[in-house]
Parts: sequence; C-alpha cells; structure tokens
Amino acid sequence: MLHLITSPQDRLLSFVKDDPVRPEIPVDFRVKDNRFIATLLVDEQPTAMVCISLHDFVPQTVEDLAKTSQEPTTAVFYTIWSYKAGSGAELLKRVLPELKAKYPTLTTFVTLSPKTELAKRFHLKNGAVVFRENTDTVNYDYSIQR
Repeated sequence: MLHLITSPQDRLLSFVKDDPVRPEIPVDFRVKDNRFIATLLVDEQPTAMVCISLHDFVPQTVEDLAKTSQEPTTAVFYTIWSYKAGSGAELLKRVLPELKAKYPTLTTFVTLSPKTELAKRFHLKNGAVVFRENTDTVNYDYSIQR
C-alpha cells in the first residue's frame, strides 16, 4: 500500500533516521510546505521511502528545496531508501501516477541525487535519464515514464 506522510505527527516519520542519502535534512523540513514522504507499506511497515518536494523549477542544490512554489510543475525525489530489495523501484513505479493524479499541474518528475555510482546505477536501471549534472548533484528525469 502506498502511503503519503504529510503530518509531523505521522508515526512513520521515525523511519527517517534510516535515510542513508541525506541524513542531515531535519525531519520537520521533510513534511512542510510542498514537501512530504511517500512510503510503500507491507503489514503497516515501510519497505521503502522517498522524500518528495514540489516546485516550479528543477532544483540544483539541497538548499533549493527550501524555495516554495505556488503552482508546482515539478516533483523532486531528493532521497530514497529501502528495507527490502526491489522496493525502491516499486515505490517509484507506484508514486509517479499517484502524484500526477493528486497534483495535475505536475509535468516533470526528477531526482536531486548525489553524484555517486550507486545513485547512477539505480536511476538508470529504473528507466530515468540524466536531465542535468550540477556541481554536487545530478537530476535524473523520470518524466518519460508518465
């Protein structure tokens, strides 16, 4: 089951402590303004989690995630982790159509990934293409999977 975490009181926020990609981002930042977390649940336990930020531009830095937009056109996946092999890919497959249905103004689905070989392999294997290489990050584009 796909679950969106939008409230700072959601019990599943406690799993943010396991974020291996961007552990420095505070929990309260992740569920504020146009930011939330999607998780894939099995028996009420997460098998994967992805943090999402909505914008009207493609962020190049983590600091850009703090900028808000009135009418977002871009969903940014800025960290993802899983507890079960294959769950991260499954979560992305499920969350894309859910976001498009919930936010009809969205046309672009990208990552704000670290420049690591692990991130590159994961995103390219799951159908993304490189949108842009930034100084410290890479934006992988999943929009084609709409």
